[in-house]
Amino acid sequence: MVCGETCRINPVRKIFHFDSPADPYVADAAVLCCFDHRISTAVRKFLRKQGIERCDMIIVAGGAKTLASPRNDFEQDFILEQVRMSIRLHQTRRALVMSHSDCATYGGLANFKGDRAAEAEHHRGELHRAAELLVAKFPDISVEPYFVKFDGVWEVQPRGRSIAEASELRTVGQGVL
Repeated sequence: MVCGETCRINPVRKIFHFDSPADPYVADAAVLCCFDHRISTAVRKFLRKQGIERCDMIIVAGGAKTLASPRNDFEQDFILEQVRMSIRLHQTRRALVMSHSDCATYGGLANFKGDRAAEAEHHRGELHRAAELLVAKFPDISVEPYFVKFDGVWEVQPRGRSIAEASELRTVGQGVL
């Protein structure tokens, strides 16, 4: 076929159809988590169980590590800007920060010499730092830290909370660190 000036070629073509709501939305939460595929299904199921259906996912290597112990200023600034945009564009009032067991950005479980308790305690400190930074930068949102293990999602108790208080926070399928 020979085309003259009247022949147009469309540079894009539809290859997959789906129906998605096009209306603006209010996000149930901004969720910061690692891009490790091993935890993606658990995170999605956990969010659904928490009633979080419309969320702004911030998925990066290391998840909460990017706020707690970033490799550089850009990494932390980028995540803070993503949260800021979620608040501004989708009126987010809740943020979840997550890290997970055997995360390669921390050197994996091997970095803790296979000691799962030491790994969990380290992540607890990291998650607290990430949450405290978000609360300081965005005082009008609530921030919830979670540690994802391969047997479930664990709520990280606030600093200074007693074991008795922490046990009151337990819910089905979830524990407290």
